[in-house]
Amino acid sequence: MSTDMGMPPVLSPEEAEKRVLLAAPRGYCAGVDRAVVTVEEALDLYGPPVYVRKQIVHNKHVVAELEKRGAIFVEEIPEVPEGATVVFSAHGVSPEVHRESLERNLKTIDATCPLVTKVHHEAKRFANDDYDILLIGHAGHEEVEGTAGEAPEHIQLVEGPDDVANVVVRDPARVAWLSQTTLSLDETMATVDAIRERFPLLLDPPSDDICYATQNRQLAVKEIAKDSDLLIVVGSGNSSNSVRLVEVALEAGAGASYRVDDASEIDEAWLDGVSTVSVTSGASVPEELVQGVLSYLAERGYPDAKAVHSAEESLVFALPKELRRDLKAAKAAAAAQD
Repeated sequence: MSTDMGMPPVLSPEEAEKRVLLAAPRGYCAGVDRAVVTVEEALDLYGPPVYVRKQIVHNKHVVAELEKRGAIFVEEIPEVPEGATVVFSAHGVSPEVHRESLERNLKTIDATCPLVTKVHHEAKRFANDDYDILLIGHAGHEEVEGTAGEAPEHIQLVEGPDDVANVVVRDPARVAWLSQTTLSLDETMATVDAIRERFPLLLDPPSDDICYATQNRQLAVKEIAKDSDLLIVVGSGNSSNSVRLVEVALEAGAGASYRVDDASEIDEAWLDGVSTVSVTSGASVPEELVQGVLSYLAERGYPDAKAVHSAEESLVFALPKELRRDLKAAKAAAAAQD
């Protein structure tokens, strides 16, 4: 349904009335791909059931497919039978979750995205240096809970610029900030600016916490939003980065923007009077769901999508070390039997 091209499309007169622009990059990032493959490989290696704490990634279709294969998703560690195998989601967990797992004699596989792990290390380093840490993010999000759990006595949550006035620190000269990796870059920096107004000596993390994939998907949306009468974001409602893409699209000039889990959630009325539809997807969305949206549009007279590239992504993360070790042992055992 799509034709990838490196430049914005040049349209013939007969195509000009309706067109579809497809953001690139979109969909799965390296951390999500690693987490999903981790559960798939664990099911193949150990056999079902394999337990997963929280949704492995924030996409209901991905979760449903893994459930069909024998994954059991739980909210907390006490729900996992003693001695069972449990995978930690891409969003990360606190040290307390690791302790609970050890107490229940669980076989743990940590599928935390390495970019989230980086933020955890930064939190521990700032805490060891006795800084007050202002964590920019959304209350209740698994990633925020995991990061805050690394140094709860040092970390306080800041949900946006309006929260900054309520911040209380021990020493204004020893304040650092971190952020949830899936936020809007613009939104995060607006909060950082507000914090710095109060605390001019604010210490930045060694590198931006907003992950490369989140930034790239937002930049891709900005690239096409101004030419879009309608911009459709494929992604689940609990996916922070998908929700942010809708906001970014509207701020960048899209006529309208909506998030859908899949094509079945598209309201045909959205297409009334619309000539240019753009499509993108959040970082935890399989490409087949995007193709379903493109098929829906094609059935309603919109031509094949033309991809608009704004960045190239080639990053790949290795599987968790626990799983790599067991896969290697299984391969060696199989070879010995041959």
